[in-house]
Amino acid sequence: MEQERVDLDSSVGYVLKQAAAALRGAMEAALRPLGLSVPQYACLELLGQRPGLSAAELARGAFVTRQSMHGVLQGLQDRGLLTRPATAPQGRALPTLLTDEGTRLLALAGRAVAEVERRMLHALPAGGPQRLRDDLAACAAALGDAG
Repeated sequence: MEQERVDLDSSVGYVLKQAAAALRGAMEAALRPLGLSVPQYACLELLGQRPGLSAAELARGAFVTRQSMHGVLQGLQDRGLLTRPATAPQGRALPTLLTDEGTRLLALAGRAVAEVERRMLHALPAGGPQRLRDDLAACAAALGDAG
């Protein structure tokens, strides 16, 4: 029995992976002068938009393991970019908040990442970025990851 194979020249998944790798590389280059990695930036951005998230929630939002997020949080906390209480105010989750310095660095990093995204989407026709976003969201939902 012959196994079905993916044709890389016509594979949407392969091109999507290429785009993701190119985006990550461009983001890493843009964030490097600020001393941030992509997961660190993702953590700051999530906290900027949703203050008080737990480490588990941050890990899910940044697409990293909980163990990896622990290292990200520790590094950001050591730099004075976020705060976490020593004990949980309720339950076990430690809510995380940006410091003033974290908010300042996030503003710089956000501009750098927005410029990367602008460069990436510049090649698309009018309406293309929204359509691409909607199509990719539909693909994720079809595979059971609507987040």
